[in-house]
Amino acid sequence: MMKNAVLIDPITLEVLRHALTAVAEEMNANLIRTAYSPNIKERHDCSCAIFDRHGRMAAQAESIPVHLGAMPFSVAEAIHRISTFHIGDVIVLNDPYFGGAHLPDITFIAPVFVERVLFAFVACRAHHADIGGKEPGSVAGDTTEIYQEGLRIPPISLWREGHLDQDLVDLILLNVRTPQERMGDLRAQHAACETGIERMQALATRFGAGLLSSGMKAVMAYSERRMRAEIAQLPKGTATYEDFLDGDGITDNPIRIVGKVTIRDKTVQVDFTGTAPVTAGPVNAVYAVTASATYFTIRALTDPEIPPNAGCYLPIEIVAPSNTVVNANPPAPVVGGNLETSQRIVDVILGAFAQLCPRRVIAACQGTMNNLTIGGVNPTTGEPYTLYETIAGGFGARPNMDGVDGVHSHMTNTFNTPVEALETAYPLRVERYELISGSGGKGRFRGGLGIRRDITVIGHTARVSLLADRRQTQPYGLNGGEPGKVGENVLIRSGKEIPLPGKGAVTLHAGETVSLRTPGGGGYGNAAERDRGAIERDRREERMC
Repeated sequence: MMKNAVLIDPITLEVLRHALTAVAEEMNANLIRTAYSPNIKERHDCSCAIFDRHGRMAAQAESIPVHLGAMPFSVAEAIHRISTFHIGDVIVLNDPYFGGAHLPDITFIAPVFVERVLFAFVACRAHHADIGGKEPGSVAGDTTEIYQEGLRIPPISLWREGHLDQDLVDLILLNVRTPQERMGDLRAQHAACETGIERMQALATRFGAGLLSSGMKAVMAYSERRMRAEIAQLPKGTATYEDFLDGDGITDNPIRIVGKVTIRDKTVQVDFTGTAPVTAGPVNAVYAVTASATYFTIRALTDPEIPPNAGCYLPIEIVAPSNTVVNANPPAPVVGGNLETSQRIVDVILGAFAQLCPRRVIAACQGTMNNLTIGGVNPTTGEPYTLYETIAGGFGARPNMDGVDGVHSHMTNTFNTPVEALETAYPLRVERYELISGSGGKGRFRGGLGIRRDITVIGHTARVSLLADRRQTQPYGLNGGEPGKVGENVLIRSGKEIPLPGKGAVTLHAGETVSLRTPGGGGYGNAAERDRGAIERDRREERMC
C-alpha cells in the first residue's frame, strides 16, 4: 500500500487532482506549440508528467502511453545519480539503460523549489527526429548494438542553476544530422519544464505547500485504492498466451513473447518467463518499456478513468527475466523494443486476459507502429533533413462494435503527419493516403482497416529506414473472429513494385516511392452472425476505398 497516505476530503482531492493534471497538460501544450520538428509539432510525439520530491509520479498529461509508463524510471535514475539539485537545474537523459526507452526519446527533468526547498519534479519526454547513429532518423531496423543507434546521454545537467551548458549542447549537436531543429526541440522541452515549475509554484502559493504535498500523496493513494477495487472484481485465475514478432531485422526467425497473467484478490502478476532471449537485432525492450506496456494494458482493462500515477501501478507485479527480449542488458540494440515489442507485449497480455474475462478484451489491433524514417539533403535549401513518423492501421474489433479504421493504437497515441505539413517541410510528395479495403478481420464485428501511404522522393537521393512488424504474423481475432491482414512495405521503382522487408533500409533515388501498407485489426465473433446492415455498409466502404 502507498506509504504515508493522507486522507483529504473528496472535494479537495478532486480539485488538487485536476489542478496537477492541468499543469502536465499545459506543459504538453506548450511543448507542442514551441517545437520545431513536425514530429512534435504535428504528430504530438511527446509527453509530460509531475512527480513528488521522492520521484513518484503524481499526474500526467494523457499523451503517449509508452512514454508515460517508462518516464518514472528516468526520474528515479536522475534522482539516484544527481546528489544535489539547485534552482534552475535541468537534467537531460536518453540512455535506455539509465531509465530511458530508446535513444530518440530525450527526457528533461527539472526540480521545483518552493521557498528554496525541493518540493517536486516536472518532466517531459519528446521523440527527436534524429539523435545520430547509422541511419538518418536514428530508427534503423538492422542495428546489432546500441552504439549504432545514436548518441547515449546518461542523466546529466544541461542547465545548471539556470545557465545552459554550452559545451554539452555542442557535443549533442555535433552528433546529430539536423542540429538547428534539435536545438529548437530541446528549447521547447526546456520551455515546457519552465511552465511546469511556474504552475506548481503557483499551486503551492494558492493551496499552501503542505496541502499540495499531502494532496499528491492522497491522489496516489486514491488511485491505488481504485485499482485494487477494480482488480478485486475480476475473475480469479491464471492464463497464459504467446505471440510472436516477425523477426529482429537480422533474421526472419519468429521471436516468442510469453505472458502468464495471474489475477489474485487485489493484485495482478504478469510473468514473461519463457520469452525469447535477447536478440541480435533492435527489437529488444528494456524493463521500463515492458513495465510501461504492462501498466497501460491493465489500466485499459480495468478502468481507464483511474488517475495514472505511481499508486495506480502498485498492485501490478511484473516478472521479466533478465537478458530476454523484454528485459535487455547492454549493449543490446533497443530502438525497436520501445516501438514494436511494446505493442506485442500488449497483444500477449490481452490474449491472456481474453481467457479470464473475455468481454473486457478487444481483438488484436494492428500490433505495429510502422516506423518510417527518410533522410537526405534538401535540394532546395542544401540542408540535411530527417522525417520520422509512424503510420496508423486497424483497431481491433470489440465485443459489441467494429474496430476503428486507420488509427494509432495502444502504446502509440500520436497523429499522422498531415500531408500538407509533410510536403511543406520536406522534399517529399505523398502520392496516396487511403484506407485498404478488406484489411480488417471478418467477424460479427469487423476489424478496423489499415492504411496505404505512398511517399515519393523529389529531386534528390534519400535513405529510407523501415521498422515494422505484423508483416508475417496476423493480428489475431477473438471469439471466432478472423485475423486482420498483414502489412506490406513496397518500393515502387520505374513503375514496378518491389517487396521490402519489414525491418531494414534502402536508398531511394529521385522519383522513387516507398509505400507502407499497414495491417488491419482482428475481427470479433463469427462472421456468419454479422448484421445485414453492416454487410451492406462494408460493401459501400469497399467501393469507396
